[in-house]
Amino acid sequence: MKKLLLLVILIGSNSIFSQKRITDTITSQKLNEDREITIGLPPSYEKNSKQSYPILLLLDGDFLFDPFQGALSYGYYWDDLPEVIIVGISQNKNNEREADCATEATTGLPDEKGEKFFEFIGMELIPYIQKNFRTAPFKIVAGLDTTAGFLNCYLYKDNPVFDAYISMSPELPAGMEEQIAERLAAIQKPIFYYHSTADGDVKKMRTRIQAMDEEIKKVVNPKLNYRYEDFKGASHYSMVLNSIPSALYQIFAVYQPISITEFQEKIATLPSGYVDYLVNKYDILEKSIGLKVQIRLNDFKAIEAAIIKNQAYNEFDQLSQLARKDYPKSMLADYEMAQMYEKKGDNARAVKSYLAAFQKQEIGDLTKDMMIERADVLKASLPKKGKKGKEEPVVEETPPAETTDAPPTDTPPTDAPPPTETPTEEKKP
Repeated sequence: MKKLLLLVILIGSNSIFSQKRITDTITSQKLNEDREITIGLPPSYEKNSKQSYPILLLLDGDFLFDPFQGALSYGYYWDDLPEVIIVGISQNKNNEREADCATEATTGLPDEKGEKFFEFIGMELIPYIQKNFRTAPFKIVAGLDTTAGFLNCYLYKDNPVFDAYISMSPELPAGMEEQIAERLAAIQKPIFYYHSTADGDVKKMRTRIQAMDEEIKKVVNPKLNYRYEDFKGASHYSMVLNSIPSALYQIFAVYQPISITEFQEKIATLPSGYVDYLVNKYDILEKSIGLKVQIRLNDFKAIEAAIIKNQAYNEFDQLSQLARKDYPKSMLADYEMAQMYEKKGDNARAVKSYLAAFQKQEIGDLTKDMMIERADVLKASLPKKGKKGKEEPVVEETPPAETTDAPPTDTPPTDAPPPTETPTEEKKP
């Protein structure tokens, strides 16, 4: 059975969206023992040597690693979730989870080995991962029942080590219903908090989870991003498969590409500032989860559509500058300028910009043939030499097609269609 499981893992690792899995052992001074961990490196980790990645720490890594990795791999495929470094702590081999999560009966604080395990994570494991891998500052912790209740103890710190908490059907230590709400109200840094239960959950645990939700709902803290879910028709164990993607999409909502809903409700309705919206979207991504990423080509297309829809053609200039920064070798920046001139009726300058774009690398659906065709159509509308009327600038002849164009190597491929009145949401595998 173990050999079959290993074979499945090895086959899955060949996928472009799979994570490289490493099994490691840490000698803990706090625990006075060796602890096994499993590390999942993002698909792009080796290729993208300048990128840093958030940490997702899984208590109960023995059985939570695979479902979290599966949900993340699906999100990677659609570019809906960012790549992360997964760290799973083994706690089931010697039935360690109960001792690891021991708490004092009256205070609910980590006690005995639980206190040592608490320090092991914050003072040994996290520094070890940060030292040996390229990590972003953003850190997530997740667990189920016993470990889910225990991970909440990190919120008792004035400056919690984790930025996001996924607490699935937590078995709450003493007093935690009221204390977690108090801590979430007092913490002054951005915190993501997700917890869940189900109608088929353990009754006494479910009652306390619901009580904690009622207390947290009273919290007024603009830095708290809170979500609670009560799944219908699910058991204590099956609700995990509902909770994982829901929690990940809550935490990483800011990462997702511009959707049709976002375009219609938040962008197209703006009177101006469409490019500013795009810049702010990626600035928030960097500030909230520590990720600095290249602006997606599809997001450029969405802003193009908003500019055209609202006839805010001058904003193409700002969009062109942004394209030149993120895709300096591609034709995108000159294409944006050409659109501005064409929409404003300055066909001579539009032709020059299309021909300038022709000299650059193709990107997405923008091709050299397209640039030449658009330039030729506009040139036909320009006044001929010798005719009366305002003299137009001289337009260069169409350059000959190049025969040895190398495909661009620094820009990601895309199947996005040409810009329309609304952005395209459809994605094709």
